[in-house]
Amino acid sequence: MRVNKEIIQKNLKEDIFVKISEASDDLGVDSYVVGGYVRDICLRRPVKKDIDVMCVGSGIELAQNFYKRIRPNITPAKINIFKRFGTAMIKFNNYNIEFVGARKESYSNDSRKPSIEEGTFLDDMLRRDFTINTLAIRLNKNYFGELIDTFGGIDDIDKGIIKTPTDPDKTFSDDPLRMLRAIRFSCELNFDIDMNTQNSIKKNSNRLEILSSERISDEINKILMSETPSNGFKNLEKLNLLNHVLPELIDLKGVEEVEGQTHKDNFYHTLEVVDNISRNTENVWLRWAALLHDIGKAPTKKFSKKIGWTFHGHEFIGSKMVKKIFTRLSLPLNEKLKYVQKIVMMSSRPIIISEDIVTDSAVRRLIYDAGDDIDDLLTLCEADITTKNMKKSLIYQNNFKIVRQKIKDVEERDSIRNFQPPITGEIIMAYFNIKPCKEIGLIKEKIKNAILDGDIRNDYKEAHDLMIKTGKSLGLKDE
Repeated sequence: MRVNKEIIQKNLKEDIFVKISEASDDLGVDSYVVGGYVRDICLRRPVKKDIDVMCVGSGIELAQNFYKRIRPNITPAKINIFKRFGTAMIKFNNYNIEFVGARKESYSNDSRKPSIEEGTFLDDMLRRDFTINTLAIRLNKNYFGELIDTFGGIDDIDKGIIKTPTDPDKTFSDDPLRMLRAIRFSCELNFDIDMNTQNSIKKNSNRLEILSSERISDEINKILMSETPSNGFKNLEKLNLLNHVLPELIDLKGVEEVEGQTHKDNFYHTLEVVDNISRNTENVWLRWAALLHDIGKAPTKKFSKKIGWTFHGHEFIGSKMVKKIFTRLSLPLNEKLKYVQKIVMMSSRPIIISEDIVTDSAVRRLIYDAGDDIDDLLTLCEADITTKNMKKSLIYQNNFKIVRQKIKDVEERDSIRNFQPPITGEIIMAYFNIKPCKEIGLIKEKIKNAILDGDIRNDYKEAHDLMIKTGKSLGLKDE
């Protein structure tokens, strides 16, 4: 997969690179495109709109000079300067361009935030995490488009290898986030992690303790959003990182046997479910629901001589565990959390329906409880089919097709999704001339259940008649 000059020039055709080149020569500084933009060119992947520009000199001065050259442009440009970090960011033509001067870094044992001082081109390459991220493209006019590969990054791209440019123990001890990044890049690019790098990650896994939870969850989200997330989670477990990040998944690992009866390995089953659902959704929170849908099985696992292994109530327990995980990882404690909890809590409901003769009542209640999330819930349940028995798999898949059709039919006929019973508390109070009391709730619940059970239609008159009947049975007098 050798990268020729034509490929590089094609990806430098935007006028912004020429303007940066002119600004660099005007200031007399060497400048380079570095980081992910160059890596993606070399991988022949679609390049993103984030561009990192490094110069041997002041990144802020280079940014200001470049900004002067593009400011008259019709497209608005915005510059943000961060003097404390010696960087500047310019938004222009849908690009985010970050300018920084070459630097070298030193770390203390209790922080991943380095002390920074000015450095050379080599100093800047030495501080980078992996060889595939040490590639640079020169921007000065006399060398425009020249690829610099100091640490054999192109060879490692060709071999599909993730490894550090220097001693991995120092790389990971300095900034332990790089251990998660190694696994994320491996997962995203389908690359192998160099064995020496793997051993170093195992050795330094405890260093994750100094990371902020936000940084950890950001990498987990990226692994979850990869094409085959299971590869990332298998590596997290193999390299002793998962127990620092999501120990609840580790608890699902393994198979127990009692009196010749076993249960499936719920860790590997979960990873299969996540891969399955990833083929059908880009919703990261639905992927989170798939990842966590069985976490309640470890604390609820019991063996019964009569029926074998049971996991009674694992959905309820699992939904409670979700909040603890989201809190620990600083994931959003808002509607996203409620959504994941809801999907985990309801994850077995469609499965139960699919295994029996499907009654309209059961379908109505499922639609009502799931609301707008019914399709996502069914997508998870279909992804939950991991049996290797082809005959069983086809039966399960066909059952879910029946459930989906039944849901469609009931929804079209009864309009149950997110429905509100036609009788409100205000109507009840006005009819019986009463103030707020428990009887109002009892009447509303009776009407709701009657509609869901199919005893009455979702209709004002039928609901009103039932309101009167129920109110009288509770001792209320109509006025």
